Amino acid sequence: MKRLQWPRWMPVDPYIVLLLATMGVAALLPARGVAAEGVSWLATAAVAFLFFLYGARLSTREALDGLRHWRLHLTILGCTFVLFPLLGLASRALVPHLLDEALYQGLLFLTLVPSTIQSSIAFTSIARGNVPGAICAGSFSSLAGIVVTPLLAALLLGGQFAGGDGFSADSLLKIVLQLLVPFLAGQVLRRWVGGFVLRHGKLLSLVDRGAILLVVYSAFSQGMVRGVWGQVSVVRLLELLAVEAVLLAVVLALTWYGARALRFDRGDRVAIQFAGSTKSLAAGLPMASVLFGGDAALAVLPLMLFHQMQLMVAAVIARRRERDPLPTGAPRSYAATPHG
Repeated sequence: MKRLQWPRWMPVDPYIVLLLATMGVAALLPARGVAAEGVSWLATAAVAFLFFLYGARLSTREALDGLRHWRLHLTILGCTFVLFPLLGLASRALVPHLLDEALYQGLLFLTLVPSTIQSSIAFTSIARGNVPGAICAGSFSSLAGIVVTPLLAALLLGGQFAGGDGFSADSLLKIVLQLLVPFLAGQVLRRWVGGFVLRHGKLLSLVDRGAILLVVYSAFSQGMVRGVWGQVSVVRLLELLAVEAVLLAVVLALTWYGARALRFDRGDRVAIQFAGSTKSLAAGLPMASVLFGGDAALAVLPLMLFHQMQLMVAAVIARRRERDPLPTGAPRSYAATPHG
């Protein structure tokens, strides 16, 4: 039986359609009461399993080798946790003209979230960049973000956590138990399960996307039950999209040309651009759920929109970089590799 495939002429990625459909289902049939608790538990379990797979996938030797390229990782961490937050703080000047206070807080939160793992690896691979560097950078960013993101949120967002736990020892413990502990468990068990995970790359992709869809449904259901969507007009959403488009363009330009100014080679520049300009839904959504609680739906809206935008733009850039001639003597790992 012939497998159904998404038509190539369709301009929208099928995952974006699934994400929009999930939001639509949450709007029409939001989870309430016991059902909401069940969905929340499933979402938490799915994200924990996802980070377990991340841990099982990352070779300990690869991670140790990656630490030697400290300039690359410090640059990417600087883009993620310094450059982005500074741009987020600068966007305060847009309130109340283009952003209201609630959307600004969500925009600022998105600038504090760690980098993606899956997307940065895939796009770096397509563009024939430093794939091992992207793997380590994405993993290091996610691990650092477990602590850095809540700390930055407490520092920059202050008392904006009306519906959640805010930043406290308890909230940090919840984030560590959901993200870091499964990752470390994957590292410990990698000897037995790592080969299976590497051979079945699509499994990680399916868990990645499935976990995000579950968290989105849970957060948007809470938003519908609490009536937060009446606070956002269509005009405000369009203005938010415009602001995020400028933010993404600025970061993409700074990561590419800034890496050149710092004398990184082409492969490293590709890894810096994709790992330094992307933001992780898989890490950001559960953190927002803990920090913002019932207000998470509105808080993560800017992150969700930015995530889809970065996927579409990065895909175009990666395909263009794929056609670039590789420099003489470039490592084999910079050639296109399978990604799923």
